[in-house]
Amino acid sequence: MRATGSLVKRIVYVYILGVGLFHLYTSVFGSFEAYLQRSLHLSMVLPMAFILYPMRAADKDSANVPWYDWLLAIASTLPGLYILINYEEITFRMVQVDDVTMAQQVLGTALIFFLLEATRRVVGMPLAIIVAFFAGYMWFGNWMPGVMQGLPFNFAEVIEQIYLTDEGVFSIPLGVSATFVMVFLIFGGFLEKSGVGQYFMDFAQAFTGTSPGGPAKISVVSSALFGSISGAAVANVYGTGTFTIPLMKRIGYPPYFAAAVESVASTGGQIMPPIMGAGAFIMASFLGVPFSDIIIAAIVPAILYYGAVLLMVHLGALKNNLKGLSEEDLPDKKKVLLQSYKLFPIVALVYMLLSGYSPMLAAAIGILGAWLVSLPDPEHRMGPRKILDAIVAGSRNVPVVCIACAAAGIVVGSVSLTGFGFKFVGLVFSLAQGIPFLALVLIALVSLVLGMGLPTTSAYILGAALGVPALAQLGFEPLAAHMFVFYFAIVSNITPPVALAAYAASSLAQSKPTETAIQALKLGILAFMVPFAFCYDLGLLSNSTILDNSFAIFGGIGALFAMAFAMLGFIRGPIPLWQRYLFGGMAVLCLWPLIMVKVAGVALTFGAATLWGRHKLATA
Repeated sequence: MRATGSLVKRIVYVYILGVGLFHLYTSVFGSFEAYLQRSLHLSMVLPMAFILYPMRAADKDSANVPWYDWLLAIASTLPGLYILINYEEITFRMVQVDDVTMAQQVLGTALIFFLLEATRRVVGMPLAIIVAFFAGYMWFGNWMPGVMQGLPFNFAEVIEQIYLTDEGVFSIPLGVSATFVMVFLIFGGFLEKSGVGQYFMDFAQAFTGTSPGGPAKISVVSSALFGSISGAAVANVYGTGTFTIPLMKRIGYPPYFAAAVESVASTGGQIMPPIMGAGAFIMASFLGVPFSDIIIAAIVPAILYYGAVLLMVHLGALKNNLKGLSEEDLPDKKKVLLQSYKLFPIVALVYMLLSGYSPMLAAAIGILGAWLVSLPDPEHRMGPRKILDAIVAGSRNVPVVCIACAAAGIVVGSVSLTGFGFKFVGLVFSLAQGIPFLALVLIALVSLVLGMGLPTTSAYILGAALGVPALAQLGFEPLAAHMFVFYFAIVSNITPPVALAAYAASSLAQSKPTETAIQALKLGILAFMVPFAFCYDLGLLSNSTILDNSFAIFGGIGALFAMAFAMLGFIRGPIPLWQRYLFGGMAVLCLWPLIMVKVAGVALTFGAATLWGRHKLATA
């Protein structure tokens, strides 16, 4: 992001404040009609992309905004202004019947150009290339050979799909950014300025810091809490890792292990309710269900994920005889408990979401709650200037999500218009030979590859557009299919060879990136197993009968312990390699959809762990 000069900084501050206030207004008093709201949102955010993000990365430290970026910023508002002025005409036109005027073709083409350049600057070249290909495929796909051949469309029809309908740029993903995501980003800004974010860190330190491997547990707990707000793995790494990684190294954790713990903990923030990442809001829109349903479905897998990481951290501390921090170095527990009122914004948010209120209104109440809990704390008390700063701090982060969603919308529109999605479904069926499990493996690989080059939100949108129809045809429940793609788009952050969160953490720990990524993969192994499990057992998503839900949790706990023993190779003492493989097999049994197999897996896991623990005590 560009380091703007003082005058430009004031102009940008006022502009971003106006953008934030507009979205706060629509969150409280109601949004405009979908197509209009989305076009206004994009028209406001595109100028920010050209002012805040320079054309070349080398210019990010320059305080001057060149004339051509000002020109691009102003010109990028024209397609949206045309929609605003001619909204009624556009609304009543008949798609693929009424002619696309020359002005509409010019402005639609300009929008594609502005969006591709903004995507390159803000999100990265990989997404820009993918979007350019799919945009072009609508036009030249019919000239491609073999299975890649698409349906013939002329240039006007392509521009119409992208610009004049709600199935291109202005489709569901951008709608989510224009409503839910924007207000939750502002909510995150209020949590930071009100001291709630710092309270999460204090809470984690006070209640986990003195136990074996305390700093690592601080990292896991604080990243789970903080990551649910930020919804971005790399941002979470830098937000909490600058504090937790040095602490872990100080008590004796190897640098690569400390970095791996932080990267895994930070990555999981996107699957941790109540806020999760932007992809979760998009999932709710794709499925047509309340966001509270996504929260309920995500809670058990998220707890298992973090439970496994905490257990591995604990076993690693015992294995290496690492101690916790002294109480003198940590916040006082009584003081932390007395400040528990700072959890009110989160509690209010969860209550309103589960009570059926809209996410936008729930976030607005959460913002009000964050301001209220800041008042008793002189250090974080939010006066008028801090309130405005919080709105700007949250709104300033919207270009990444907005641009990614708008760009991904072009891909979604191309897939639906050209029939590319059907070709991909056919390819999956052909390669999987009609075997559902192989189809899951293929979709997982596609989601991982997409996630390695794209932000999680974009990777999820593309993976859902391509992979979910194939899984649905194979009989998997839509919720499980979407959650499956979402998980693998997220865990790509800790999957070599492009494990962005692991590499970010390794830069803080000064460890080898590849070694860090491999260790992160081991710590987060349950995140690669559970998605396969919940596709066959909806109880893990709390979406079955009470009995099935209960046994799914029971089996998940068994798998948590079995995989921790297998990965760390320690139960009161080191265990041989062959036993580690056995525990890995027991973890699979614990996640098996048949209840009797689950029970057997859990019994074998805890029985073997008890016997080995007694053996180590007897020989000690």
